[in-house]
Amino acid sequence: MPSRHELRQLIRQRRNQLSIEQQQQAAQQLADRFSHLPFLPDCQHIALYLSNDGELDTWPLIHALWQLGKQLYLPLLHPFTPGHLIFQHFQANTPMRVNRFGIPEPDWSCPDLRPVPQLDLICTPLVAFDTDGNRLGMGGGFYDRTLAHYPARSSDGQPKLIGLAHSCQQVDALPIEPWDVPLPAICTPDATFLQE
Repeated sequence: MPSRHELRQLIRQRRNQLSIEQQQQAAQQLADRFSHLPFLPDCQHIALYLSNDGELDTWPLIHALWQLGKQLYLPLLHPFTPGHLIFQHFQANTPMRVNRFGIPEPDWSCPDLRPVPQLDLICTPLVAFDTDGNRLGMGGGFYDRTLAHYPARSSDGQPKLIGLAHSCQQVDALPIEPWDVPLPAICTPDATFLQE
């Protein structure tokens, strides 16, 4: 089995080879599929992310969820707890800035922050995944650390976790580490993988 580093390189390369047309089509297909998830009607407060480095474009999904009247939140690098994320309300007119990784995030606003336990659904980026819900991230561990204390498959579903990815990011199996947070759901343009 390839190492985590080798898999990251391989899948990022695969993802970045998609044409603009393929990216656009995949983003729209994912937005359509996501909009029909069986648990979506029960989710009002949803955390997403803005795509980076060839990740599946989340803008069509963001607009689709706004149309459904959902409240959306974006991750910010936590200013006081290094290596963690916090989530802030996101609207079309939210002031934005670029963080140290070159990724846009909302300009810090305490009243607009929402604690993780008060989110209904958190959409996570990933580099690679398998059908068992295992996720390989970029290697920074931000989502793993932030979500470590929240059982991904809890029966109360607060918060639910779902990974978003291109179909080409699926692999047969991933090398797993103890700190990895598995995902109960992964949504791609072509399929939704739900764990029991």
